[in-house]
Amino acid sequence: MRAIIVGGGIAGLATAWWLRRAGWETTVVEHRAERHGGLDPDATATGTIPGGYVIDFFGPGYDSIEAMGLRDRVHDHDLRLEGIQYRATNGRRTVRMGTDATRRLGGGRLVSLLRGDLELTLREALGSDADVRHGLSLTRVEQDPDGVTVELTDGTVERADLLVGADGTHSRVRELVFGPKERFRRYLGAHTAAFLFEDPEVADALGRELHMLEAPRVQAGVYRLTETTGATFLCHLAPDGSLPADPRARLREVYAGMGWYLPRLLAACPPRPFYDEVEQIVVPAWSRSRVVLVGDACQAVSLMAGQGASMAVAAAEVLGRELGAAGTSGARIGSALSRYEERVKPVIETKQAAGRRMARWFVPASTTRMLVRRQLLRLAATPLADRVARPFLASPKLAPDRQRA
Repeated sequence: MRAIIVGGGIAGLATAWWLRRAGWETTVVEHRAERHGGLDPDATATGTIPGGYVIDFFGPGYDSIEAMGLRDRVHDHDLRLEGIQYRATNGRRTVRMGTDATRRLGGGRLVSLLRGDLELTLREALGSDADVRHGLSLTRVEQDPDGVTVELTDGTVERADLLVGADGTHSRVRELVFGPKERFRRYLGAHTAAFLFEDPEVADALGRELHMLEAPRVQAGVYRLTETTGATFLCHLAPDGSLPADPRARLREVYAGMGWYLPRLLAACPPRPFYDEVEQIVVPAWSRSRVVLVGDACQAVSLMAGQGASMAVAAAEVLGRELGAAGTSGARIGSALSRYEERVKPVIETKQAAGRRMARWFVPASTTRMLVRRQLLRLAATPLADRVARPFLASPKLAPDRQRA
């Protein structure tokens, strides 16, 4: 059995690992150039962040990483952030929250790392013999009762038993097989951006803490990666949803009133930083005949909800185990895809609903709402908050049967 997996990010690589474990042959097609590990000097020079910003990785994806034998490798990339400092626009600290309680409540099953480092870990685990092709995408998909035929952008035609769309919110597979993105996009009213910077003085001042500058309608996070480099991630309300032609100019305009180190960092912002809409993807059915979606292509929960990477890794495990147990029958493959969706989709729907509820608090639109959030954050920094936080750190149950496949 052979699967073509479009998307060489977290979801696609995890899916390839589980399918190969089940005896499938896999080909991963990725539109980006290949990364070779570590903090890419070229990326640091240009300010681009391969694979996105920092994530707190825990929950069901952590369980899957552990089942893959990759726990220690993932923890090798832990940024070991010791706390979060919220700051007013002039840099004055308003709230500090330590991470000790969160890690304790999670039983140590939480790691803060760059998305790109999780991706690199999965790529290394897949092995050097895996068929991973970079700089390619799809131009055509045709299905028949026995499988699927695809044409790649280099003109290559490939045949497989299954096509997996793991190519994110802007999925080409979803566009070709399920329809245009507009049918499935749920915009949450904000834009997000991220870029790297080289500044030893700022990196030293940041220490091992995440610093969040907040003001009505905007917030900016800054954290250190090495002794000389750091990263920013920014989020601001944008009701019209249209992406700017010049993202750097838009960032400098939107964050012009914020102080501390931010003007210095915005002056170093690259011409084309990572910049995108904050959105969810809601697809009524995740498979169609011999094509299935996984990760943000069908289950994007948005940064408002968090755990997107964790859910993608866990969903890949469920998909891989179900297909591994299905054998080679076309009818059984269809049943496996249905079981995968039945197990994962209810959890994703719950997470997406939570993200929509959180949207107005993630970036408060008014001073009043921002002050209320600040008070809630102060309460969250007290020991009494442990009991409140515990349910949020609990792993949603995707019910993967680890005895199968």
